[in-house]
Amino acid sequence: MLRPIQGMFHPADYPDLLVGLGDTGAPGGAQSADDAAVWRLDEHRALVVTTDFFTPVVDDTYDYGAIAAANALSDVYAMGGQPFLALNMAALPPDLPVEQISEILRGGAEKAREAGVVIAGGHTIQDKEPKYGLIALGFVDPARMLTKGGARPGDVLVLSKPLGFGVTTTALKQQKADPADVAEVVVWMKRLNKTISGLAVEFGLHGGTDITGYSLLGHSLEIAHASGVGLRYHYRRIPFTSAAHRYADEWTFPGGAFDNRLYFGPQVHFAAGIEEAYQMLLFDPQTSGGLLLAVPPEKLESLQARAVELQQPLWVIGEVVEGSGIEVAE
Repeated sequence: MLRPIQGMFHPADYPDLLVGLGDTGAPGGAQSADDAAVWRLDEHRALVVTTDFFTPVVDDTYDYGAIAAANALSDVYAMGGQPFLALNMAALPPDLPVEQISEILRGGAEKAREAGVVIAGGHTIQDKEPKYGLIALGFVDPARMLTKGGARPGDVLVLSKPLGFGVTTTALKQQKADPADVAEVVVWMKRLNKTISGLAVEFGLHGGTDITGYSLLGHSLEIAHASGVGLRYHYRRIPFTSAAHRYADEWTFPGGAFDNRLYFGPQVHFAAGIEEAYQMLLFDPQTSGGLLLAVPPEKLESLQARAVELQQPLWVIGEVVEGSGIEVAE
């Protein structure tokens, strides 16, 4: 995710920078970060630029590489763009066996190929703990771009992947996870957001983001702030991986979940019947999570039907409302 650097640049000096340092198009010209930088090339094309990398979240080196690549490409999809070019970014211990390094890079390369992306090089340094990801570039039509400032009251909120990745991978680190549960979240984390992004563009949606480290609620608040709206979720409609609630009961949350709750929690109101452990699942950091989209209600039925045709999972989990902050009902 792109964060603005205050005091160094003036967005008005760069009229072709459509997203990156300033106005997201929200009511009142709200200033906010978005998922990637976007630079206008001409009337119908803009360049999307982003980067992301992280330490291993699973034990299998190939899966780690594939997940890291899917996660990095997700920010292009979250803008409604189509990635086409990438560079590897890696920090690797000097004593890491070459076979493991090869598997990390192979996982990333094969996931990029699945996305139709060419990895044209990259850069590697030494570090004590492995880190891998991509610099990703894509194209987007400026008139059909998704931003966090595009949600409007009355829109329906849909999510394309379940939650529970962070709590499950932390259980893995604590040697408490069932291998079947890990395998389930790996399948989701390796899944590209290509199809759901294409659907968003096909149906002319304008508001959305991907759900990653700041959790469902953190990234939702970014939408709420950028769009000048409030959001309402219905807990029972939110999808979770099959063991997410069990690991929540065991309190195997990553540290980022507590940071998210501390920072974003004051702006969220939970219904009294939602247990604290299950509230925490909505603050759970997600690696390579799904897209959260704001859908005008008149487009919802057609969007759902098209998603079924493309075998794209989609859950209706809430709505955009007047006001500010987030309400989580039962």
